[in-house]
Amino acid sequence: MEELLQTYARYVSWLAETIAITTILIGSLEALVGMLRVSFHKGVGGAERRAVWLKFARWLVAALTFQLAADIVSTTSAPTWQEIGRLGAIAAIRTFLSYFLDREVDNARALQHETQRP
Repeated sequence: MEELLQTYARYVSWLAETIAITTILIGSLEALVGMLRVSFHKGVGGAERRAVWLKFARWLVAALTFQLAADIVSTTSAPTWQEIGRLGAIAAIRTFLSYFLDREVDNARALQHETQRP
């Protein structure tokens, strides 16, 4: 029974890692297209550039969430200290990125509201 559970956990972990990689790929491609678009159009302001990077940061946070899920699943049975350290590092990075992303989104909203006022 334990062997079946470990096999199942490996498949779930592999799926979550695949989703994380795919998420990073999609986000990177979208950011590349967005940066090319804002780089070659005249009159594009900082708000549009910031929006591209904010969207990319959201993709990265989503990917880190899937990676964290994969690591949690893979360490469900007899984790090593290296696996626990990796899990802690990913959790810390995700928390750090989420905190600063939330701050940046709040600042962007405040700037947007200021520019929309008559």
